[in-house]
Amino acid sequence: MAQTGVTGYMLLASSCQRRRRAAVRRRTLARFLSRGVQPCISARLILLLGGLSLLVCTFFAGCGKSENVVTLLNVSYDPTRELYHEINGMFAERMWKESGVQVAVRQSHGGSGKQTRAVIDGLEADVVTLAVASDIDAIAELRGWIRRDWQKQLPNNSCPYTSTVVFLVRRGNPKGIRDWDDLARDDVAVVTPNPKTSGGARWNYLAAWGYALKRSLGSWDKLRDPRAKEEVARAQEDAQAFVKRIFGRVPVMDTGARAATNTFVQRGIGDVLIAWENEALLAVKELGADRLEIVLPSVSILAEPPVAVVDAVVDRRGTRTYAEAYLKFLYEPEAQRVIAKHYFRPSVDTVAEEFRERFPNLERFTVDQVFGGWERAKREHFDDGGSFDQIMNAER
Repeated sequence: MAQTGVTGYMLLASSCQRRRRAAVRRRTLARFLSRGVQPCISARLILLLGGLSLLVCTFFAGCGKSENVVTLLNVSYDPTRELYHEINGMFAERMWKESGVQVAVRQSHGGSGKQTRAVIDGLEADVVTLAVASDIDAIAELRGWIRRDWQKQLPNNSCPYTSTVVFLVRRGNPKGIRDWDDLARDDVAVVTPNPKTSGGARWNYLAAWGYALKRSLGSWDKLRDPRAKEEVARAQEDAQAFVKRIFGRVPVMDTGARAATNTFVQRGIGDVLIAWENEALLAVKELGADRLEIVLPSVSILAEPPVAVVDAVVDRRGTRTYAEAYLKFLYEPEAQRVIAKHYFRPSVDTVAEEFRERFPNLERFTVDQVFGGWERAKREHFDDGGSFDQIMNAER
C-alpha cells in the first residue's frame, strides 16, 4: 500500500550540527588569515546560464590561478548542488591537512542529458557525477574520454549512493494521489522533466513503466520466461499506453529535475511532482510540511547515479591523483554521512545501517531486472524513435 506524508523520514540538519559546521568554517578561515593571505570570499558562486548553473566552491587562497592550487571540475546533474557544495569543502580541507595542497572543486549542474552533451561537445570535466550510467557510457563511446570499464573502478558499480522516485503533492493531498494509477487520471496534472535532457526524468519514466508491467504480469519474473512471450508483449503495449496517459497529463516538461521542482513548488503548476526522493525531501524541508507532502508509491525504481573520472582530461591536466581521490572520498564514512544528510541513500552498508530509520522501506526494482540494463533501456526508450518519441509524437 502506498504511504503518504513524511513519516519514516528524519530531516537531518539540526541547529547543533549547523553550529558545529559554522565553527569549522571559522577555524578554517582563521587558519588562512594567520598565513597572511586573503581567502576567496565567495564559497558558492552561482551563475545561471539558461538553466545551467555553475557552482564554484573555492576553499583556497586567492581567486585566480596559482601554482599552489589544484582545480577540478565536477560536471553533475541537477539536484546535487547542495550535496557537492558541502562535499567539496570537506575534501579540500582533507587534502590541505594531509598533503598541504589547496584544492578547488568547481561544480557544473543541469539536466544529466544536457551535461552529458556538454562534455561530449568539449566541456573539460575532471570528473562526472551523473544521473544514469548510459550518460557516462555515451561520453566513453562518443567522445572517447572515459575508459569503457569505468564502472569497475569504484565500489557498487561506481555508484556512491542510491535514490528512488516518489511523489510530491500539496498539503492535504487534495487530489487523493496514492499510486501510479492516479497520475493517469484526467483530473490530475503531472510535473516531470523531459527524459531527453534529464536523467531524473528517465528514472521517472522507467519507474512508471515498470509499475505497469508488474500490474499486468503480476511478477517481473515473467519478463525472462520464454513461455510468457505473448503475455509480456501485451503487457509492454499496456505499459506504453499507461505511460502515454501520464505524459499526456504533463503541462510543462523542464530540462532538469531542479527546474521541474521549481515549476511545481514556486510556480504552483501541477497537482503532483514525480521526483527524486532527495529532491522531494529537500522541498519539504525548505518550504515546510504545512505546504507539501510526500507520497510513496507501492512500487518504485532503484536509482543508481554513477560517477567516473574523465581520463583524457585528468591525464592532460595532470589532475588524476586528485580526481581519483575525490571520487574515492565519496565512499568514506564521513562523506557517506553527508550524503545521507542531503537525503541520498548511502551505498556503504555500515553507514546505511546508521540511517536505516531515516529512509522508509519501499519495493524497488532495478533497470537490469526489468529493462535488461541501461544500454538496452536507452536504445528502446530514449534514443531517437524509441518509445518516448513514439508517445510524444502521438500526443501532437
